[in-house]
Amino acid sequence: MPALSALLAAAALAVGGLSSAIPPRMPVPAGNASLTQVRNPGFVRHGPIALAKVYRKYGVALPEDLKKAVARIQKRTTGSATTTPQQYDVEYLTPVSIGTPAQVLNLDFDTGSSDLWVFSSETPSADINGQSIYTPGASSTAKKLSGATWSITYGDGSSSSGDVWLDTVTVGGLTVTSQAVEAAKVVSSEFTSDSANDGLLGLAFSSINTVSPTAQKTFFDNAKSALTSPVFTADLKAGAPGKYNFGYIDTTAYTGSITYTSVSTSNGFWQFTSTGYGIGSGTFKSTSISGIADTGTTLLLLPSTVVTAYYKQVSGASYSSSEGGYIFSCSATLPNFVIGVGSARITVPGKYINYAPIDSTGVSCYGGIQSDAGIGFAIYGDVALKAAFVVFDGGNTRLGWAAKTLA
Repeated sequence: MPALSALLAAAALAVGGLSSAIPPRMPVPAGNASLTQVRNPGFVRHGPIALAKVYRKYGVALPEDLKKAVARIQKRTTGSATTTPQQYDVEYLTPVSIGTPAQVLNLDFDTGSSDLWVFSSETPSADINGQSIYTPGASSTAKKLSGATWSITYGDGSSSSGDVWLDTVTVGGLTVTSQAVEAAKVVSSEFTSDSANDGLLGLAFSSINTVSPTAQKTFFDNAKSALTSPVFTADLKAGAPGKYNFGYIDTTAYTGSITYTSVSTSNGFWQFTSTGYGIGSGTFKSTSISGIADTGTTLLLLPSTVVTAYYKQVSGASYSSSEGGYIFSCSATLPNFVIGVGSARITVPGKYINYAPIDSTGVSCYGGIQSDAGIGFAIYGDVALKAAFVVFDGGNTRLGWAAKTLA
């Protein structure tokens, strides 16, 4: 495994026009918060783009096949117009209020990173492409953190950086004062082109926050003392807005019981060891797979041996060097994939693994399961997380997984 402590996390940034689209929240107990995601209207699924995002996020160079696939997608044209997919696009965002009076931005909640960073009034206007921005000067509670800077560099050499403000941040009615808000002063073109996401709210461990000279605490770490219980839960959905709850576990959101597994924080992630996997109706294979629960990653990335075993059960599936991953007929029936968490089994429906057509013909589709080669650990992204109710227990440093009713 590479030196993960040196890996810097990231995510997509900035969408305007959603500030008024805050969904209603159901009442929750005092000291807790519940909030529902909103749909990103600019979201377009591109399999190679989604896979490339993971490599960039974790500072790993793109495999040559994937690099070529991404370059080709970016050059595709429709009529006379060039189509440029949003490289860091996410399907659902979550409204967050920053400052006084509140400035509402729609952020990507990311359990695979630990920075809260946003497009801002300090971002050059030429680098803003429809994003909503945070304006510290318009907030009576904003205070600049003297001497503090942040910088995130990705595996492809792109980067973003800026300064840091302490301000009031409210998530679903839960308020943290003096939260570090990282305001972008420099953004690479990859982020500028993603006009449908206003920023990132990292929910990994504070040890990998990138602020220098002193790392800052995440929103969750700052909020924990005010919560009824030091937990948050992710109840992501397939084809519908999901929900994040802070401070409590909604017992109506899952079926059966929650199975907990210990988390290693040594690399700053919600890293756990899966007890194995199953494919379709086949026998469950007991084997240890070290991976992270990452809401900021779309796909499910697994060891190559597991990926190969899965696609052997899909008629006509093959690795495509031109797409940088496994593809299959869009009409194929995909087997379920089973994840082992302790003695529990979480079933990912086969239909979740049909990620997206590779082009406008709709003949061949890109798999939602791909290899984690070169990354050094499995990544249980949204393809897997949407099939479960997941508890991020900061008090006991553990993850809880439960089955739930799926659409």
